[in-house]
Amino acid sequence: MHVALEVDPRTTISFEDEVVRVGDGGEPDGSIVLPATFSFALPPLPAGPDLLVLATDLAAIGGMGLPLEVSAVDSFAAVTDAAERAIAIMSRVEVSLARIYLGQEVLCDVLDKCQSVAEFLLDRAPVWLNEGLR
Repeated sequence: MHVALEVDPRTTISFEDEVVRVGDGGEPDGSIVLPATFSFALPPLPAGPDLLVLATDLAAIGGMGLPLEVSAVDSFAAVTDAAERAIAIMSRVEVSLARIYLGQEVLCDVLDKCQSVAEFLLDRAPVWLNEGLR
């Protein structure tokens, strides 16, 4: 799993201006957010899953709190070789700077769902790698 928090300097400067504007006792505007990206990448799989089934299963795990996108890339080492399919799973979640500043933003639920996604993928990996057939 790869986690990235995209910090744009203009966003942080805007948030700093907002904090100065509201003062010590005020609450900053909650609309200033940073996008957090959670990515999972699977290597080429000899017996890869059906993408629609995988996307549906992962949607049940992620729910509304962790919307997941499933994509695949087929690559060919040579024209005569069979395709190798690599699968990527990604989710983007917006994190409110005001909630972080006020100590209200807790990403535990999102990270717990990421753990559930990782466990789901690890549980099914032997079948996709043709190791479950031995």
